[in-house]
Amino acid sequence: MDGNISFAFLPALPPALGPAALFGSLLLAGLFGGELARRLKLPRLLGWLLAGLLLGQAGPWLPPGWSLHPLLGETRLFFDVAVGLILFDLGRRLDLTWFKRDRSLLAAALLESALAFAAMAGVLCLFGFTRVEAGLAAAIGLSTSPAVVLLVAREFRAEGQVTERTLALVAINTLLAFLTATTLLSVAHAENAAPWHKTLLHPLYLLLGSVLLGSLAARLVLWGARLLGKGPESKFSQFILLAGMLLAAVGLAHAFQLSVFLALLVFGLACRQWDSRYALLSVDLGGAAQLFYIVLFVLTGASLPLTAVLAAGLPVLAYLAARSLGKAAGVMLTAPFSRITWRQHAWLSLALLPMSGVAIALVHDLTSLYPQFGERLGNLVLAAVVLLEFLGPLAVQAAFKGAGESRPEGDEHA
Repeated sequence: MDGNISFAFLPALPPALGPAALFGSLLLAGLFGGELARRLKLPRLLGWLLAGLLLGQAGPWLPPGWSLHPLLGETRLFFDVAVGLILFDLGRRLDLTWFKRDRSLLAAALLESALAFAAMAGVLCLFGFTRVEAGLAAAIGLSTSPAVVLLVAREFRAEGQVTERTLALVAINTLLAFLTATTLLSVAHAENAAPWHKTLLHPLYLLLGSVLLGSLAARLVLWGARLLGKGPESKFSQFILLAGMLLAAVGLAHAFQLSVFLALLVFGLACRQWDSRYALLSVDLGGAAQLFYIVLFVLTGASLPLTAVLAAGLPVLAYLAARSLGKAAGVMLTAPFSRITWRQHAWLSLALLPMSGVAIALVHDLTSLYPQFGERLGNLVLAAVVLLEFLGPLAVQAAFKGAGESRPEGDEHA
């Protein structure tokens, strides 16, 4: 009998953390970061971002096996599901007949998008970017972050003309950003001597395929909702129906290489416009969606490349200034024809500041096709996202508060 004592059954120290432990750590970091932000009367999502940023920056000092790197590789899946949920919710809130009743709102959406695009593209051309690079960066910058606007509106219970108009403009300029970026993709194909069928058919496939997927998902959900009925016992069944179709739509968009974001926005819009019998109950995805949102922003904070701000330099500041001025000018120029005051238009302009994190996904998709766009264009857009991820939530909070439409916790009479 061997007298040596073996402790081989014990794990190596420090033990490597598996995906479950890392995922739980992200949720806990986000929870406490969000709670700290709430106590400071700041948007919770700002706390989620900062918690992620601290975890990401602490990576080199963490023990082996404790790095977030394995989860960062899966960021795109969380990103697509979380932003897809937001875009679906945004689409389902938007009543397109509002644009018929108030033409100034549609005019503001088109004008602020056009002026912002022209200003961003023009400024970047002055800094030596090619017309294709400038156009793509301008198209990517058109979209205001639906996640930031909707989550801040929910947290501070914002209701009113400025809030609803902000959400409507976010939906329209998100659509315009996809349409413009996809159209310019054909120009990028042409400049890189791609075959004519790829130049013409690839953008068309992305647009029509994504719209078709979103429309089909809406038809199936509405059919299922009518089958399940609207009784009290049907609410949970409809929750499963909607959650299942949302996740299936994300998976199908990946499988067919379509735009998750356009498909989910169309899904929500179609559900709102086609549900004339109100078969689909007002299902709140609630805590399930909240888990995705927390992980989304914590992972976003952990993966933010702070060095991109220094690498981008002065052009990114000019790019952001042009974007903000273009959007503000478009909104203010329509004020004389609108049903709300100049002051409300000013707050509305401020609420459009946050730049959509979808920009990161669009840059990634573009550079996977043409790596030569990667470094310069990627640094510019990533630097813009880094800066506005932190300034954007504060701007939206200030806009809703300044417009008198937010209600702090505990204030039921505001």
